[in-house]
Amino acid sequence: MANNKQTIIGFAAGVAAGVSYGLNPLFGKPLLDGGVPVLSMLFFRYSISVVILGIWMAFRHESFRVNGGELRLIVVLGCLFAASSVFLFESYRFIPTGLATTLVYLYPVFVALIMVVLRVYPKWQVWLSIVATLVGVVLLSWPSGGTAIHWLGIVLAALSALSYAIYLVIVNRSQRIRHVSEHVLTFYGLIVGAIAFLTYLLVDGTLILQGIDTMGKALNLLGLAIFPTMIAMLTIALSTRLIGPTKTSVLGALEPVTAIMVGTLVFDEPLTANIIAGIVICIAAVLFMIVSERH
Repeated sequence: MANNKQTIIGFAAGVAAGVSYGLNPLFGKPLLDGGVPVLSMLFFRYSISVVILGIWMAFRHESFRVNGGELRLIVVLGCLFAASSVFLFESYRFIPTGLATTLVYLYPVFVALIMVVLRVYPKWQVWLSIVATLVGVVLLSWPSGGTAIHWLGIVLAALSALSYAIYLVIVNRSQRIRHVSEHVLTFYGLIVGAIAFLTYLLVDGTLILQGIDTMGKALNLLGLAIFPTMIAMLTIALSTRLIGPTKTSVLGALEPVTAIMVGTLVFDEPLTANIIAGIVICIAAVLFMIVSERH
């Protein structure tokens, strides 16, 4: 019974992670359209998240204590999560965002391959779900014909996917952080990410507050920090520990599905037959994996 309960919580957390991370466009697009640089947006989304989470943990009297070995690994995890974001946004400079989305969604494949190397073999149902979700995401974000594609953009998007895949596997497999709570893991991971983005800003020479000049933009930054950052990281960590990185990565198919729905319902972006087919395939693949799970 305990295993069944953990599995249900793990799948629910994975769904919440996919949906919350898919809300990026809801808060991020108005900021980018309003002239807020990507680096500033990423810095503030991590910084605000860590403050909110820190206050919440302090209010609940949760311990912030970690030992040296745990902290070193958490720093690595924070760098991997931040690197995934940086590689993704940098890839937008060289290839269409739709193609970048497709390539980043290679991360379930990377996760499955890494787990095979570690001699943990996914069931055939999971492999089938991975293939189906990849097909669905390709349909969701296939670029229009005639667009220029630079090899560097493909490499950057693939590196984003690989960084995220390694993050998921470490969270699931590492015994060193096995007893570190999701809150503590996320708190220090966010700090590392914020420091990484601040360093990137200083090196790049971008003004930190550039474009942040209205209450609406401040509220969008707050929403960006809470939903697709803090909540996403907390639920990803919980789901990965309870049902494993491979299944969690398949549930990530809800990220592009949510993003597409936000674009259609909020920003009046076109809803084509390809997009509808992609959404149906992704949701069907996720439901198939959940229903076929046996404990």
